[in-house]
Amino acid sequence: MSAVETVTEVSQTLSTLSLRGGDQEQKTDLYSYAHLLPHFSPEQYPPLTPFKHEDPGFRALEHADPRAFLKNATNVVELTPNLGTEVHGVNLATLDSEGRDQLALEVARRGLMVFRGQHEFIDRGPDSYLEWGRHFGRLHIHPTSGHPKDYPQVHLVYKDAKSSYNFEREDSITSTVWHSDVSYELQPPGLTTFFLLSQPTTGGDTLFTSQISTLKKLSPSFVAFLRTLSAVHSGVKQAQFSRSGKRGGIVRREPVEHVHPLVRRHPVTGEEALYVNRQFTTRIVGLKREESETILKFLYDHVDKSADLQARVKWQPGTIVLWDNRVTAHSAIVDYGKSNERRHGARITPQAERPIPALEGLELPSL
Repeated sequence: MSAVETVTEVSQTLSTLSLRGGDQEQKTDLYSYAHLLPHFSPEQYPPLTPFKHEDPGFRALEHADPRAFLKNATNVVELTPNLGTEVHGVNLATLDSEGRDQLALEVARRGLMVFRGQHEFIDRGPDSYLEWGRHFGRLHIHPTSGHPKDYPQVHLVYKDAKSSYNFEREDSITSTVWHSDVSYELQPPGLTTFFLLSQPTTGGDTLFTSQISTLKKLSPSFVAFLRTLSAVHSGVKQAQFSRSGKRGGIVRREPVEHVHPLVRRHPVTGEEALYVNRQFTTRIVGLKREESETILKFLYDHVDKSADLQARVKWQPGTIVLWDNRVTAHSAIVDYGKSNERRHGARITPQAERPIPALEGLELPSL
């Protein structure tokens, strides 16, 4: 039986399970989001081509009040001083083009925004998700993940009592893997939208960290050195994981590797951010292997241990989280496995510009 046939069979079974786990569980003959269960199409895609990205945050800078989209909010709380804002009372489903521009700018400035009570947005379905995402950039199609049938631009995460279609490792003492999404692409994502359709009663939170703040914690002389460096980001291991029969067993586009600066500059805010991650960064260009490994390990450990720079999102039904992949890193927390409850999420992932080196004139070699 092929991987696609297997997933189709599993999807049909899953559609008869409960809507949510734990005390939120509602027994039903049909899972309300069965149409958004993971599908693994065998369709093959050509390599991505470069495009010109126009960040909507630039338009918001020209507005008299770039935060006007928050004027009807009932509560706005900063999660931490430098990262994250939680918002109540703003309906993302009704934001007009100007409001979306302002949202893009605010996410760039705060790194992370959490919107509660967004059931209308979530229940509008995949056509609406695509229309939303295209406002912020060209939609990315993930090379290996599951997606709703006929909607490859919607990246899904999925885990329940019997199956997992996520990129997960079981040979580690922790499920924490800090990363910036698909950083191996020539033009990785910018503003990213994610929400859960079903969630465990407790657990399954998501951690975020500010890569602007992690950089600022380092000494100026060390940052000056990092700004001269570039690193290889690779999608090869992710593809190998799927080719081994895991996740869904599908690789729709051949894996790529690209070189990005270790320190990048946000095109709208001008902020500089560390741009390496344990999941996809493999080596620093121009350094000996031991030198590269030592510096990368130090930077990864710095990100791991900097709890004072992190924010933790606890999911509630109807929550939508937006972050700027250019200046943040994140990790799912897989601590709910023994509960046998479902965690099913959808991500809308517009691509942005090729990372801009913080050091003007830094040359990025081709591989």
